[in-house]
Amino acid sequence: MNDHAHLARFMEAASRVGSVVKEVDSLQDVAVYVREQSSGRTLVPETPLEKKHNLKKLLTASGVDVFEGNFREAGYEPAAGVTFCNFVMADTGTVVLESTAEDIRLATTLPVIHFVLVDPATILKDNLAAAGPMSDIHAGAEPRFVAYITGPSRTADIERVLTIGCHGPRELHILVVKGISSDLMEN
Repeated sequence: MNDHAHLARFMEAASRVGSVVKEVDSLQDVAVYVREQSSGRTLVPETPLEKKHNLKKLLTASGVDVFEGNFREAGYEPAAGVTFCNFVMADTGTVVLESTAEDIRLATTLPVIHFVLVDPATILKDNLAAAGPMSDIHAGAEPRFVAYITGPSRTADIERVLTIGCHGPRELHILVVKGISSDLMEN
């Protein structure tokens, strides 16, 4: 299966589980999209890719209210969180994000909307193809947190009624942008 087929399969699978998936041309387009889809405080954790691409600056220049400070003090329900990810799995539409840093975990669970930026070069065929990168993430003596995000937060444990956004974001927007980083260990 070629890269284009992986992308098509990923987009279909992610859409089936309730994610909004959109290909965009640049990070400037990401900033405009985030501004148009949400309003209010936006959590953007400092990560190597955020710094490399000056994401906070791009978002702020587009009119997004990027929260600066301790994410625990961002308020009851921030409007949005914007993160990069390590890789995604085409067969399930799952986003995988090394989230040992608390700010990453807060940006992916507290806001109403979570925007995830994905480079198509990091789309893996399935969870079997993810075994090697997962071993690499967990290499070393320090424990790691890893988030597997498949669609918006959902639960059916309250009288078996499906509830969206009960334990996390009500919306998951996956923005596919070429050239972010093909390194599966960078986020």
